[in-house]
Amino acid sequence: MKKPYNVTYLLVAALALSSGTCRKADEATIQVKGSDTLLMLSQRWAEAFMAQNPEAVVQVTGGGSGVGIKALMEGTTDVANASRPIKDREREEARAKGVDVNEVAVAVDGVCFIVHPSNLLTELAVGQLGDIYRGEVKDWSEVGGAAGRIMCYGRQAASGTYDFVKEHVLNKEDYRADIQEMPGNSLLCDSVAKDANGIAYVGYGYARKRGDVKILAVKKDDASAAVKPTVEAVGSREYPLSRYLFNYVNGEPKGLTAAFVAFALSAEGQRIAEEVEYVALPEDVRLAELAKVQ
Repeated sequence: MKKPYNVTYLLVAALALSSGTCRKADEATIQVKGSDTLLMLSQRWAEAFMAQNPEAVVQVTGGGSGVGIKALMEGTTDVANASRPIKDREREEARAKGVDVNEVAVAVDGVCFIVHPSNLLTELAVGQLGDIYRGEVKDWSEVGGAAGRIMCYGRQAASGTYDFVKEHVLNKEDYRADIQEMPGNSLLCDSVAKDANGIAYVGYGYARKRGDVKILAVKKDDASAAVKPTVEAVGSREYPLSRYLFNYVNGEPKGLTAAFVAFALSAEGQRIAEEVEYVALPEDVRLAELAKVQ
């Protein structure tokens, strides 16, 4: 039996139809592009949305938050996925191109640091992680592990997670020169699963799916207790590396694009986020974000 529509989502769709802004059959493709962290979740949203809207085609591609935001500026995507807030220079560039960037939080995520299961460590402080990724610490024995040269894996510069870690872990300093950059979370997990001395950072939704890597607990500082990322710890922001995930659109979205973004914020959309092991928005935040697309 077909699931009933969420009332708020249905209202947005109805308003779009009544205003004549819904796309015709040849305009029913919604382009979604950007964050690889959001890729898995956006694909699930797209599948569920298309099941309820047979006239719609939602095409989801990754490439990184920067790629999605650039595509929004250039008018080649309807929705830009991002795992970081838009930068001031990006917003200014968008404004110069006549794009009114509308930021909509859609879920909560935690950036997890993963190591090989054989690694003796179970936790590290944010400062220690920064030392490792800046190249100031190069051997596991320097942070309480067994001797062995640390192999660092990370995302490419277009990734929002790359920027998040640079800001919140490296204190905006440069990554070490020998870091192995990967285009996506799955490849990072694969690399660490095969490398006893490896460490990488990935989104919580990806890390939880993997039984072949170890997720480290993280301490805000040396005096704090270590917190392992869980649904509760990420959702409450107790986990030190929690963050919001975003959809960016041009101004107030119309038609099927408005309906799709509203669907992500509906009760069903947030339930899907939890199913793929992201974290749903707090209710007050969800309602505030939904108001941006109505």
